[in-house]
Amino acid sequence: MAAIEVDGLVKRYGDLRAVDGVSLEVAEGEFVGILGPNGAGKTTTLEMIEGLRQPDEGSVRVLGEAVWPRNPRLLPRMGVQLQASAFFERLTAREQLRTFASLYSVPVTAAEEWLERVGLVEKADTRVEDLSGGQAQRLSIACALVHDPEVVFLDEPTAALDPQARRNLWDLLAGLNDSGRTVVLTTHYMDEAEVLCDRVAIMDAGRVLEVDTPAALVRGLDAPTRVSVGPGQVSLDEARAIDGVDEATESVDGVVLTTRSPAAVLTRLAEQDRLDGVQIRTATLEDVFLDLTGREYRA
Repeated sequence: MAAIEVDGLVKRYGDLRAVDGVSLEVAEGEFVGILGPNGAGKTTTLEMIEGLRQPDEGSVRVLGEAVWPRNPRLLPRMGVQLQASAFFERLTAREQLRTFASLYSVPVTAAEEWLERVGLVEKADTRVEDLSGGQAQRLSIACALVHDPEVVFLDEPTAALDPQARRNLWDLLAGLNDSGRTVVLTTHYMDEAEVLCDRVAIMDAGRVLEVDTPAALVRGLDAPTRVSVGPGQVSLDEARAIDGVDEATESVDGVVLTTRSPAAVLTRLAEQDRLDGVQIRTATLEDVFLDLTGREYRA
């Protein structure tokens, strides 16, 4: 059964079609990422799926129910973390989280548990306006999850977090998904999407360009493999003579071999005892993203 059904969503702002016919289905218990450059329509799409913004065309159903007009039956079943957090003024982190818990008739013990799960126990008595950006982001995520929702929407949840906090949050989100929760997030971090998501939808100019598993999207790119051989291991002419090498170029770290037959090339290098310092770079989700959306700067 589909937890989320999106059909033909359109949102216009004057002559701009911010979302232009988006359709997407998310299965129960699935973790789906929405990727795209700035202005691609990710947040607007997510807000319409959450029932926060009215579509101009199309429909959304979450857990079998329409989200618009605003559906109060769905509110306790969904958890929403917005791109920009807004808290009750002058409350501490603990008070903030307990307030959210009380709105959903959740025991205060759940609030204490979530303070610990997002690493804010030491900041529990700090007012929200005195939290750092990363701490406020973690508190926002805890507020979205304190009532144990069935479906979770996260809009760039790790944008303000340091690498350690990001990794800890990945573990938390993966655990939520493993327990059967459906999770949808937007992110600019390709490594985050590759690690967490069962499928990703890549958007640009308000449209979904591709939807598939990260591995399938990378395979579909059919990009060559680059094998970097350390200095002194092989000359440029020797590299070009290896069967399976399409191109060989010099770099500050040695020689880079471009190939679509990496197994054959590595076997040949092994036979010649030239594997010291070898590094292999295959295509990644970032390569797919750039191939689909282009490399020009987006403001």
